[in-house]
Amino acid sequence: MRFNKALRSLFIVLFSTLIISACSTAKKAADPLKNDVYTGTDTVEYLANGVPDRVFFATNKFNLTTAARDTLRKQATWLRKNKKITVTIEGHADERGTREYNLALGERRANSAKDYLMTYGVSGKRLSVISYGKERPVNPASSPLAWSQNRRSVTVKAN
Repeated sequence: MRFNKALRSLFIVLFSTLIISACSTAKKAADPLKNDVYTGTDTVEYLANGVPDRVFFATNKFNLTTAARDTLRKQATWLRKNKKITVTIEGHADERGTREYNLALGERRANSAKDYLMTYGVSGKRLSVISYGKERPVNPASSPLAWSQNRRSVTVKAN
């Protein structure tokens, strides 16, 4: 009888512990960095409703990621519908490296975006490119997250 009572108490304690631990597991926040490329949304603005204005790059790279290509396809669709709008594609880099290196890298990033938009039917006459290198950071901190947010190209309406 005492053994059954002790076994029942042990079972209740174990079951309660299991239930409480299942309820208390907190979800981890999504990491805004994936393979050295920014994947968050807190610095993203919009060219048009549902069309992000920027794409992000890995360190010292100017090739487009899958996410960047998806964003640029949305931009191309919007630009094909709005044929009178011209845009400037700004290339940016993080703070590391020389001014000259980052200006050249920013230009390559902007040209990658421009070339991709042109493959989706946007006339090159409507697209201009400018590089700011590391001169216009969106996040002035000196951290891996800030660097990843600053490695970008941004499509803006031309004046």
